[in-house]
Amino acid sequence: MPWTRTRQRIGAGDLAVHSLCLMLVCFVASPVSPITVTSPPELHASRGESVLLVCTFSSTSRPTSRMSVDWSYRPPSGGAPQTFFHFSSKAFPPADGQFQGRVRWQGSPARGEASVTLLNASLADNGTFTCSVRNPPDVHGSPTSHTVLTVTPKVASVRFSDVGVLLVFVLLPSALVTLGLIARMCCPQKEHSHHSKAYRSPIEVTEEDEYAAWQMRTKMRKKICCDLDKTEWEEGYYSQKTRPPGEQGVAESQC
Repeated sequence: MPWTRTRQRIGAGDLAVHSLCLMLVCFVASPVSPITVTSPPELHASRGESVLLVCTFSSTSRPTSRMSVDWSYRPPSGGAPQTFFHFSSKAFPPADGQFQGRVRWQGSPARGEASVTLLNASLADNGTFTCSVRNPPDVHGSPTSHTVLTVTPKVASVRFSDVGVLLVFVLLPSALVTLGLIARMCCPQKEHSHHSKAYRSPIEVTEEDEYAAWQMRTKMRKKICCDLDKTEWEEGYYSQKTRPPGEQGVAESQC
């Protein structure tokens, strides 16, 4: 009787050890390995641009229909992340909320890509975007990655259209020619005025003009007198030929 009880105890102990070994073998033999998800730590964009939120993952298990991707957003003020995009065999974009109609799936699970594009970025999109990838049985490791997005106002830029370029090439030469003509018309007057002010006064100019006019009048008077004297002399000369010898005189010229 005691021997029977001892044999039963030994058999129960062997069964427990055998069960523990079987569980350990099954756990070691199962294909469980870590998964790694990576994303750029920071992204910068201007308001109105499209932003590619990059997310890649590596897993030893081939992606299947059980693989899933979740994108969540947390504003700079903090708080719990809000999931706005989900992928599992197909994409499920946000049906409402801040990102409605602005998220496009760009991933390819076969190549280890789980990226999305955010359209028409706004200043309200500033915050942290988290990419989470699950690919059972790979459930350990780092299945999430974070990216901080900074959206800034768009810098104003000058863009010339065809009409603008045409106006520039037409109006600019015309303006230059006009300015050149105006300068040409104004500069001689300025130089003449400066020359007059520098070398002689208005009084000197008036005296020279009066002196020139006086000389002209004097010459005219002399010319008139000479012409009259010449005429009188000729008349006297011919009259003397016809007069008697005693009455002939000599006409002298006063010029």
